[in-house]
Amino acid sequence: MSPLPPPDTDAYRLAFELAPVGLALSRHRIMVDCNQAMCEMFGASREELVGQSFRILYPSADEFERIGERIAPILNAHGHYSDERIMRRVGGRLAGQTFWCHVSGRALDRTDPHAAGIWSFEDVSARRPVTAALTAREREVAALVMKGLTAKQAAKALGISPRTVEIYRARLMRKFHAASTVELVQKLLLG
Repeated sequence: MSPLPPPDTDAYRLAFELAPVGLALSRHRIMVDCNQAMCEMFGASREELVGQSFRILYPSADEFERIGERIAPILNAHGHYSDERIMRRVGGRLAGQTFWCHVSGRALDRTDPHAAGIWSFEDVSARRPVTAALTAREREVAALVMKGLTAKQAAKALGISPRTVEIYRARLMRKFHAASTVELVQKLLLG
């Protein structure tokens, strides 16, 4: 077998640019590069995103901080992380609009998980629209309820008590007019 030729950096750049999902390279939670799909998803140009903190993509600074704290130990342990969360469009005709987004990332150095990484963003709003005005904590609890986590598991993931999770789940059930957790999940999934 002959050795493989050296990688073609132009081909890698083309693959990055033409990926069907948003991609961003990061250093210390600052975007150092992103592709066109990322720009289109968030309604911003590359110049508006590169050099910015991922904070501008979150509905609130509090969510940005809490999610960063929550994913760091997971990145440290596993080197990768994935979830679905509500994000916020930056500009364009949909500026400020929130939407459900599947986010996956990989730390380049597990011992310093936010130092450098690559992140993918997939807009899943077509199958999961945001239909009710939710608080930051309600959004976090909703994401974990949809994953099928119990109140105890969600509480551990969020660093709060199981009773607090139950209170937020009850609020969600009232907002979505759901009689059970199963109905809540269906309404969250279908909008």
